[in-house]
Amino acid sequence: MLRRTAIVTAVALSLFASSAFAAKTLVFCSEGSPEGFNPMFYTTGTTQDASSAQIFNRLVEFDVGTTNIAPSLAASWDISKDGLTYTFKLRHGVKFQSTDKFKPTRDFNADDVLFTWNRMADPANPFYKNTPGTTYAYFEDMGMSKIVDKVEKTDDYTVVFHLKHPEAPFLADLTMDFISIHSAEYAAKMKAAGTPELVDRDPVGTGPFRLVSYQKDAIIRYKANDQYFGGRPKIDNLIFAITPDSSVRVAKLKAGECQLMAYPKPADVAVLKTIPSINLLSKEGLNISYISLNVTKKPFDNKLVRQAVNYAINKKALVDTVFQGAGQPAKNLIPPIMWAYDEKIKDYEYSPEKAKALLAKAGLKDGFEMDMWYIPIQRPYSPDGKRMGEMLQADLAKVGIKVNLVTFEWGEYMKRAKEGEHLAGFFGWSGDNGDPDNFFSPLASCDAANKGGGNYSRWCNKEFDDAIKQAAATSDQGQRKKLYAKAQEIMHEEAPMVFLAHSLRYEPVAKSVTGFKVAAVPPLHYFSKADVTK
Repeated sequence: MLRRTAIVTAVALSLFASSAFAAKTLVFCSEGSPEGFNPMFYTTGTTQDASSAQIFNRLVEFDVGTTNIAPSLAASWDISKDGLTYTFKLRHGVKFQSTDKFKPTRDFNADDVLFTWNRMADPANPFYKNTPGTTYAYFEDMGMSKIVDKVEKTDDYTVVFHLKHPEAPFLADLTMDFISIHSAEYAAKMKAAGTPELVDRDPVGTGPFRLVSYQKDAIIRYKANDQYFGGRPKIDNLIFAITPDSSVRVAKLKAGECQLMAYPKPADVAVLKTIPSINLLSKEGLNISYISLNVTKKPFDNKLVRQAVNYAINKKALVDTVFQGAGQPAKNLIPPIMWAYDEKIKDYEYSPEKAKALLAKAGLKDGFEMDMWYIPIQRPYSPDGKRMGEMLQADLAKVGIKVNLVTFEWGEYMKRAKEGEHLAGFFGWSGDNGDPDNFFSPLASCDAANKGGGNYSRWCNKEFDDAIKQAAATSDQGQRKKLYAKAQEIMHEEAPMVFLAHSLRYEPVAKSVTGFKVAAVPPLHYFSKADVTK
C-alpha cells in the first residue's frame, strides 16, 4: 500500500511541477477507478462522478445542493395536460468539447438528443452494440422503452417526448446520468474514420470539464472547458487522485495533496473535525445499504431462508460499530426522508432463535455454507465493506450459516454482479432524482431483474411490479403513497434483500476551496463553481 500511495503521490507532484499547474488546480481524492466514461452503461457513483458529472450535461438537472429541477441543455419545457407529451426548447449556442481527433463544426441541437436516446432505445441503431459486453443498464432498469413511445425533432431546437402512459417521475428521470447528451456529429465522424470505439472510450460532451488522460487506479486529468455554456469553471485543471484507502485519503487531504476527499470512514470523521484547515460538510443521505440474496439460486429460492437471514443480522450493532452512529438501521428500501416511506412496516428483529427455526422449517436445520461478496471501496452506504462483512459473518455463524467473504476490484465486482454470479452480495444505492420510483424500479422491478440489470436479487414479483408501475403512472401523490406502501409490504414479506442502513454523508473540503456545494441528488461531486486559493 505504501509503495502504491507513493507512486500516486509522485504522479500528482510531477503534474504540479509542470507549467500547466501555474494555473489553478483542484485535486480530488476519489475512492476508486471508473468502469468507463460513457454514463449510458453504468449505474455506480464512482463512474458517474468521473464521467457525467464532469464531462456531460442533461436536458434538465438539479440545482446543486437542492432537489429543484432546473434548465440545462433545455432552456424550457412544457408538459401537456394529459401528461403524455413533454416539449423541450433547447438552449442555443452550446458548444461540444474538442479533442485531438474531433473538432465540432456545429453547436448542440436536437439531433444530439435524438442520437443519445435512440442509441439506447433502438436495437437497430448502428451504435447500439458499439462496445461489446456493455448494456444500457439504467435505461432498461427504468423500463424506459415501456414509458416512451417515441422522441421527435420538430425543429433544430425543439424536441418532443411522446409517452405511452402518464409517468409522474419522468421529468426527474431526465436529470439522471444515463441520459447525458452525446454528440451525434462525433459519433458519425468516428464511425466514418473506422474508430467508433472512441465514442465510448474518449468522451465528448458539453460539460464544464473535458477529459485529458486516465491512468487506471492512479489518476484522471481534466481541463476546464473554455466554452462551457454555464460559464467557464474558475479552476483550470481538475485531478482525480484515485486513492481507495480512506485513511490514505485523509492523510493526503491533511498534507494538502488534495483539497477534497470522497467518503471518509466514520472512524475518520472525528479526526477530520480536529484539522483546522478542513471544513467538514454533511448532508442527510438519500441512500440504502443492503444485501441482495439471489433468488434464482438455492437456498435463496426459498422465502423462509431469506427471512431467516434477515432475523440473524444485528443491524443496530452494525450501525453502531461500522457507521459509528452516522446512520440508522433500515427496514425499507427507501430512506425515511422520502415522502413514500412506510412507517407501519415492522422490521425483522434480531433473533437468532427465529432464524434457526425458519432454517429448520426450510430443511436446513444444520445450516449451510455460502460465499458473500462485500464492496471493496468506501461509499456513504458502505464505509467499510470488509468490516461489515466480518460482522455479518459472525452473526450468521451463530445460526449455522458459514460465510466465506469474497470481493473483487470494483469494476470487476459490478461486472460479475450484473452477470448474476453471486449468491449473496453487498450493494448500495444513492437516490438520483428524489422520487421513490428511482429506488423501486432500478433495484427491484422485473425489468431490472434481467442479466445486466440492477436488481441483483433477480427477484420478480408481479404484484409488487404492478404496484410500482401504477404508482409511477399517477400524479396523485396520495394514491402513489398507498401503492408504494403496498410495495414495501410485499418486499418485507418476500425478503429478497436484507436492508442494512441509511447513512449520513460527510464531505471533507479544504478551507482553501470556495464555491463547492454538497449535492443532494444525485450524491456526486460537481466542481464547475468551485475555486481554490493558494
